[in-house]
Amino acid sequence: MSAIAWTAAGSLAAWLWLLLGQGFFWRTDVRLPPRRDPDDWPYVCVVVPARDEAAVLPESLPSLLAQDYPGRAEVFLVDDGSTDGTGELAHELALGHGGLPLTVTSPGEPPAGWTGKLWAVQHGIGLARARAPEYLLLTDADIAHRPDSLRALVAAARTGGFDLVSQMARLRAESAWERLVVPAFVYFFAQLYPFRRIGVRGSRTAAAAGGCVLLRTEAAERARIPDAIRQAVIDDVALARAVKGSGGHVWLGLAERVDSVRPYPRLGDLWRMVSRSAYAQLRHNPLLLAGTVIGLLLVYGVPPAAFLLGLAAGDLPAAWVGGLAWALMAGTYLPMLRHYRQPLWLAPLLPFTAVLYLLMTVDSAVQHYRGRGAAWKGRTYARPETVPEES
Repeated sequence: MSAIAWTAAGSLAAWLWLLLGQGFFWRTDVRLPPRRDPDDWPYVCVVVPARDEAAVLPESLPSLLAQDYPGRAEVFLVDDGSTDGTGELAHELALGHGGLPLTVTSPGEPPAGWTGKLWAVQHGIGLARARAPEYLLLTDADIAHRPDSLRALVAAARTGGFDLVSQMARLRAESAWERLVVPAFVYFFAQLYPFRRIGVRGSRTAAAAGGCVLLRTEAAERARIPDAIRQAVIDDVALARAVKGSGGHVWLGLAERVDSVRPYPRLGDLWRMVSRSAYAQLRHNPLLLAGTVIGLLLVYGVPPAAFLLGLAAGDLPAAWVGGLAWALMAGTYLPMLRHYRQPLWLAPLLPFTAVLYLLMTVDSAVQHYRGRGAAWKGRTYARPETVPEES
């Protein structure tokens, strides 16, 4: 066989391993586990960090205030230095919609060593703990919840004995770029952190989705949340690792009752979302970056390249092996496209999307070495930290 055919064979072997040996990451049936209503519904405090969220708050906050929860619950919205009237709008929405009690507060600028979001979460959790809730629901300001969302989360946590229950919100996928990039974002996340492994006691795999995290207060205190992760840019994964590392039981799956209402209509919007934290995910390690680039090219770039080059050069082994690897790749992407209700013809375009993510990751590293670090909503973190892997 030619060198192209052998390279394609290596890619095919990688896809066979991903298909069967990576926790069946491509399946989308990991939803809230079986649950039953508890005899007594625990007290829950909802903490919502918000910075310049006036555009999305009218869709998200009323959904929280309208929760059909049988127990006691209240909402703390922490206005993190907004300049668009987020706090004032939250008050107006609460007056207009009613529902759960709402407290709007502001912690001021974060001190050195804290990211803005986690400083807001720290402030909100501090206020909530004074009420002695059994659970904390940490949710982002762009997340809309169905009326029974909190009820289902608490029932799942109580039934399964989980210290942390998190759902990956269904992100918006309406514009052309969102359709191309957003389902792949969740697909790649699940490939890195297979959901099935996260919920297994004793497994080292830990992750959460920051838009929706129900956390037992006792587990938060044991894991020193959020102080222990105060510098983390990828705070959801760091949170889950801290909880699991302190003996907590963690669960993550795809959402049925939780949706993100934040639009990313242009490629630049999606680019900034990914690149702001991509290099932090690699622990700012140039060797990991080089390995990631090579791995992405081998796994995602080689199959279509071998197929097309093989056809053009009459190299049938290369075309066959490359085509088979490409088909296998596309097949693993189909469940995620169905979950996002997207046309299935997008599946063969996954290599193109993977190259986009590769470029976003390289750009993230470039910005880091230029001293710009992770930038988000007017703040720049020159060297964000991630929580190291558990030993």
